[in-house]
Amino acid sequence: MRRIGIGSLCLVTALGLLAGTATGAMHVQKVLLTAFKGMYGVDGPFVGSTVIRGVEGDEAPWILKSAHGSLTSDGHLIISVKGLIFKDGTPNDETQFRGLVSCLSEDDPNTPVNVPTAGFPTNPRGNAEINAKLTLPNPCVAPVIFILAGSEDKWFAVSGFENETGGPS
Repeated sequence: MRRIGIGSLCLVTALGLLAGTATGAMHVQKVLLTAFKGMYGVDGPFVGSTVIRGVEGDEAPWILKSAHGSLTSDGHLIISVKGLIFKDGTPNDETQFRGLVSCLSEDDPNTPVNVPTAGFPTNPRGNAEINAKLTLPNPCVAPVIFILAGSEDKWFAVSGFENETGGPS
């Protein structure tokens, strides 16, 4: 059996570290941009003609039981939606929901860059699982996340919250 000397071992270790550093330098690190456990259903003054980041609210108010998800810097968007229905209790009439990420970018910081997902199946109870990989602008500043109709570019829910008691949360 041949023995490896200390000098050879140091050289192999140094080369391994350099290779790891070179590989790591080319690897883009995935960073959690936002995670949330709630969204705001379109309601009140946001119904209809009010526009957020270039996206109009639906013409009818919506409520949702729960929504949670996350967005990472590599564009991985996950939204789990439960009970997104009309505020009057009428069941959801869409067959698909879409997610949308709205970013501000350096090219024109006054104009949002809106990146939608494809449609994901939903049901009359308003349940859906959105899991998509998006190509976000670089940089993506102040991301806002929407749930859109599958059939038109109107939002049903947006990142945010409403405290039902009216006081601080």
